[in-house]
Amino acid sequence: MTPSVAEHFPALRSGFSYLDNASGAQVPTHCIEAITDFLTRGSCNVGQPYAASVRATEVKARARAATAEFLGCAPEEVILGTSATALTFQLSRAFSRLFRAGDEVVISELEHESNASPWRWLEAQGVEVKVWRARWPEGRLDPADLRPLLTPRTRLLAVTAAANSVGATPDVATAARLARAVGAWTLVDAVHSSPHQLPDVRAWDVDFATFSPYKVFGPHLGCLYVRAGLLPQLPADKLWFVPDDSPQKLEPGTAPHESLAGWLGSLRYLREVLGDGQPGRAGLQRAFERIESLERPLLESTLERLLRHPRVRLYGPPEPQGRVATFAFNVAGHSPRAVAEHLARHEVGVGAGHYYATLAAQALGVMPEGVVRVSLLHYNTPRDVERLLAGLDSLP
Repeated sequence: MTPSVAEHFPALRSGFSYLDNASGAQVPTHCIEAITDFLTRGSCNVGQPYAASVRATEVKARARAATAEFLGCAPEEVILGTSATALTFQLSRAFSRLFRAGDEVVISELEHESNASPWRWLEAQGVEVKVWRARWPEGRLDPADLRPLLTPRTRLLAVTAAANSVGATPDVATAARLARAVGAWTLVDAVHSSPHQLPDVRAWDVDFATFSPYKVFGPHLGCLYVRAGLLPQLPADKLWFVPDDSPQKLEPGTAPHESLAGWLGSLRYLREVLGDGQPGRAGLQRAFERIESLERPLLESTLERLLRHPRVRLYGPPEPQGRVATFAFNVAGHSPRAVAEHLARHEVGVGAGHYYATLAAQALGVMPEGVVRVSLLHYNTPRDVERLLAGLDSLP
């Protein structure tokens, strides 16, 4: 990690190796200072003529526009919320008023429960939920296995852009094309992919997408993309005076304005530090090229060493292509929790469990204890990887 990256993340100064980044990324000073600035200059709601309210109004509008640049869409297609899970459940409630008994939803076996449970609840009203099975142990979703699941009764395909469990990256654009051929919508969960790969909802040609800024070096928020023209079709529990085509339709209550300010700070970090100061989406594209260049050597090295470790059983793609730097594995003779506790004593933070990817955990036969998960981001270093491997080697 170059000093130009490291110096912007205060949490990294402790020397602790943060290798559980899929649970939430560390944040740069740009984010922290933006939150502090918003709160210290006066916190209030939007829509009034005095300075603090004007700032809140501007922050929300800027956050919507900046999120649109991040997703590759228009500002009016962006919904700002508290979490991707909450926003997906809002969509599920809307769809429950549109879908009928006999309609079908297809979810992939790689889904986080935030993109599975909302659709399973529709089964109570007669909607059939089908599962697009992955090919194990690599966790690959083959479009050939999706085609037979799609019928004229299919209303929705829910698929992740990167599995938060095993790191596999499905071909979202092909899946969406197949769904559209039978008249179905596609919702892509970009929560786990978005710190590694810049989302592009236009290139994917999807109808809905979610992601979480707290995975992209920002505060706890959720964001939802709804393709233009679809919002008026969605029944929603909204305030009566909110227009049917307004993003506010799916944004009940007061927004967390300080978090929106922090998200703007995180995007500024991406453009200024990693994006060579370029504005707009071009700066984000440059930033993610830099992220790729920093992550790729770590991904390749960690993957190679885990694959040849005599006590490690690795799940997920065995090659760098088709995956992000997220590794799920178990260690012979030790529970995932025991491994995580051992590594924590060596100043290395990893996860242990099923990470709400219960379909994948069931397919792998690792429920309920799950797996050890190591998830790297661009601010991690070869030293972090060495400490991880040394910690695994020191297990009794």
